[in-house]
Amino acid sequence: MGESVLVPVDRSARSDRALEYAIESFPDAELTALHVINPSSYWYGDTDGYIYNDEIETWLRGQGKAVLEEAEETAAEYDREIRTELKLGSPARTITEYAAANGVDHMVLGSHGRDGVSRILLGSVAETVARRAPVPVTIVR
Repeated sequence: MGESVLVPVDRSARSDRALEYAIESFPDAELTALHVINPSSYWYGDTDGYIYNDEIETWLRGQGKAVLEEAEETAAEYDREIRTELKLGSPARTITEYAAANGVDHMVLGSHGRDGVSRILLGSVAETVARRAPVPVTIVR
């Protein structure tokens, strides 16, 4: 079996560049686009505390599937096929756990998915993944 490359995707411009970089730089590798839904970002409060319900998760999963469909379309533009995975959890932890559990040989990810002042710093997910990854990581700016 050939090399396996994981590319976390999130619809940001840096994520798009990371996917394109992986497609071009690893022409013989099996590419997997992974989108992680972070449920803690979508909890909302009311008088009884914080709520996370099935409707929100269904909506998030739909959004995640759309992100992965866009990744497949990008790969198709390069005449490549990719695998896609949708997971629920903390992004950095889920990415590193997925890589360890699935025999990933390399990861390629965008430096961050944020805009504004936070663009100056390396994104917290990218930084955490780079520090904890069980495999080499390429961070694309």
